Amino acid sequence: MNRRLLVAGLVVLGGAAWYLFRPELLFVDQRVHEELATTGSAQTGEAAAPVSLATGAFHSVAHETRGTAAILDVGGKRVLRLTDFATSNGPDVRVFLVAAADASDNETVTQAGYVELGKLKGNEGDQNYDVPADLDLAKYRAVTIWCNRFGVNFGTAPLTSVS
Repeated sequence: MNRRLLVAGLVVLGGAAWYLFRPELLFVDQRVHEELATTGSAQTGEAAAPVSLATGAFHSVAHETRGTAAILDVGGKRVLRLTDFATSNGPDVRVFLVAAADASDNETVTQAGYVELGKLKGNEGDQNYDVPADLDLAKYRAVTIWCNRFGVNFGTAPLTSVS
């Protein structure tokens, strides 16, 4: 009887550990290649060229992360574009704009404050996220890839305004 309880307990613990850590995600890359949508001008019908508002390069924090982040104005709509982006996969990974110049640790993200732009669409490739029109880009000056499940900053791109 005790042996059955032990086996049942180990199965439950193993299932819980798998659910929490999702180890298979360490070996599975999710690639995306999202085009940057442009809007046409009402007068000419031509696509409006995106205007760069801020840009930055990713640096690694808890996981190797690389690529560039740019906040673009695309026909009056603000978009965060990740280009040549790559990081580790993981459970419940999100994209944050952080109210700090940079975030080289977890505490900076949680203490400075952040705005979530959405779930990470893929751990590799080009992707876009809508940026709220009323968000103060002078305050939110870094892009962070954040694991909600473990409260871990994978990597951050400090943004520099483009004049």
